[in-house]
Amino acid sequence: MAHHKSAIKRIRQTVKRTARNRYYKTRIKNITKAVLAAVEAGDKEAAVEAMKIANRELHKYVSKGILKKNTASRKVSRLQSKVNALSAA
Repeated sequence: MAHHKSAIKRIRQTVKRTARNRYYKTRIKNITKAVLAAVEAGDKEAAVEAMKIANRELHKYVSKGILKKNTASRKVSRLQSKVNALSAA
């Protein structure tokens, strides 16, 4: 257990950050899974709608500093290519 004031404060900050990071990591996974589930099911309309949400949310996380710009772009690009393949098939 920490005895210094600064160490106690760091523990509080770490707990807060960990909870916040866990929330966003889970949210990103769920957004991605929604798109992939719609693609797997072959439901084009649901995939397009889920893709709109994914695009909006992932880029929102960039502006909040949760994700880097290239990371969000890469995730969106990979999801979009799967949705487009569904449209072509």
